[in-house]
Amino acid sequence: MSKDFSKDALNAINKKTGKNITPGAVKKLASTVKPGTMQSEAQLRQLIKQVSAMAKVPVTEATVQEIVNAVKKGGANMGTMESLMKMMMKK
Repeated sequence: MSKDFSKDALNAINKKTGKNITPGAVKKLASTVKPGTMQSEAQLRQLIKQVSAMAKVPVTEATVQEIVNAVKKGGANMGTMESLMKMMMKK
């Protein structure tokens, strides 16, 4: 993920949510993500809940399921992650 995309994404999320998520908080959470996280539905659900809590934005079970399904279907490449961000920003 490019540095500009990361900065732009974080700015967009902060603007959309009205929250102030710091790059340090994102890095700390990202450091806990392992390759197996995207393969395990339980770990992926936990990650979604952690992101939701960090942003102080509730995520419905339906949205969690949509994200899980999208990751299972498409893996976790750059295009998929960008699509997931767009999907979450619309909610």
